[in-house]
Amino acid sequence: MNKFLKYIYAGCIALSATACSDLEQMNVSPNNASAVPSNMLMEGAQKWTMDNIYDVWFSGRQCLAYAQQWSQINYTEEDRYQIRESVNNSYFNYLYQGIANFDKVIKENQNNHAATNSAYGANANQIAAAKIMKVWLMDVITDTWGNVPYSEVAKLEDEGILYAAYDDQKDIYTNMINELTEAVNMIDENEVAFTSGDIIYNGDASKWKKFGNSLKCRLAIHLSKVDSNWKTYIKEALASGVMTSNDDAANFKYVSSGTDYCKLYEGYFVDRRNDFSLNKTLADLLKGQPDTLNQKSHPWEGVVDPRLQIYSSPNANGDYNGMAVATQTGIQAKLYSQDKVTSWYSNPPLCLTKNFAVPLMTYAEQKFIEAEYNGYNKSDYEEGVRASIEYWSNLAGGVISAEDIDTYVSAVSGRVDAETVAIQKYLDLFCNGTEAWTEIRRTGYPEQIVRPNEYSAILGTTKYKFSPLSETKGDIISRVKYPTNESTLNGANWKAAVAKLQDGTNNYYSKMYWDVRTSTYDHPANK
Repeated sequence: MNKFLKYIYAGCIALSATACSDLEQMNVSPNNASAVPSNMLMEGAQKWTMDNIYDVWFSGRQCLAYAQQWSQINYTEEDRYQIRESVNNSYFNYLYQGIANFDKVIKENQNNHAATNSAYGANANQIAAAKIMKVWLMDVITDTWGNVPYSEVAKLEDEGILYAAYDDQKDIYTNMINELTEAVNMIDENEVAFTSGDIIYNGDASKWKKFGNSLKCRLAIHLSKVDSNWKTYIKEALASGVMTSNDDAANFKYVSSGTDYCKLYEGYFVDRRNDFSLNKTLADLLKGQPDTLNQKSHPWEGVVDPRLQIYSSPNANGDYNGMAVATQTGIQAKLYSQDKVTSWYSNPPLCLTKNFAVPLMTYAEQKFIEAEYNGYNKSDYEEGVRASIEYWSNLAGGVISAEDIDTYVSAVSGRVDAETVAIQKYLDLFCNGTEAWTEIRRTGYPEQIVRPNEYSAILGTTKYKFSPLSETKGDIISRVKYPTNESTLNGANWKAAVAKLQDGTNNYYSKMYWDVRTSTYDHPANK
């Protein structure tokens, strides 16, 4: 797949005043084709996006740490919300470059090249698939930073606008839902989406339609407390057709040959950044253990989740021990030794294999959304739990028996409510740190998440609290600060966006538009 990356459109999407037109003219090669086949563009766009989200930086050191699914062993600054500005600047640009890449696929199926590119799939289906991916990526962007450029991004190249205004998140969501509706309505299921180059669905237009509708449900559930139309959006999506089995799950499967392996694997083993492990919060939830340091109970105490053997690997004693939520650098390494934390370097779990299929959205998540939509329906909930275990088991080669699945589903079905649905969704969202973090902010669950100033670990007889390096107003991080490059390259729009944040500062605690919790945990009384 690397050979396709040279075709990726990397145009003027850095949201700055850079003289892009001059750079483009300087970089024109007489030896390269002026038009690139749309299937190659789509493959490159998908891989670029996956490489820059599911890696040990944006995911490993940031979103998975915010969601307390992974922890760092040696350097805990990002886990405590001290983000490197150079990294923040880079990923803001990388993700917007991904938006530009999908825009390029759309344009190549609309302009004078449409007839040529119809050889690689129906033009309308190609456009629809690219739009769906663009919305998926835009959701990651806005749920990370909040109000961000959206409506003017496509105009950077087309109309020469060099300074993109920041749209309100409320408007971004409205437009994303409209784009998804438009995309699924234009899909012709009798035609292929792509003849090749589509790693996610291998050109299956019907599956792209289901993904688009399920993604619409995800956005709608995000809005469940701020938009009275959220149920209408889900009703429309259900009528149009959503995911109905694990075969419909959207994932990007890497390959084990060559160097086109998963970036989580690359960061850990090729770049030798082997300083991550399963977070203790997630490990204890999977092991059925309560948080005794903070007196937090477990909804299924004593019930061991069969996904534990897939999400992590045992230490030399056969135990699945997780790494504490970030303490100070130095203390963390001592805890790693004291608690005999599982070493992923010597015994890597599924997510660190070369050909890991990174999850964009699963059928199980769709069922948990439907469970909430239907008033925490038990049948939808149980189907979600079962689908999640079967999905992860299949990825790992069928390591969980049907009997064990039945036993676990029965054990966790005694109570179905906002908390249990949210926790099971959180467990299914393993390695999908951006969405897991979003759901914690939206619902407040799992309650077992260690909040600032709660106890994180005990070393000997000394207790250590989770003490962020940046102010969070008492809860986990609500957003990532706008990158500093924007303050100089897109200054006026950056200042206008900062002025809308709480206290008028570029901070980590201003809530998302959809986060209207009146307390840390979103019990039904707070709805």
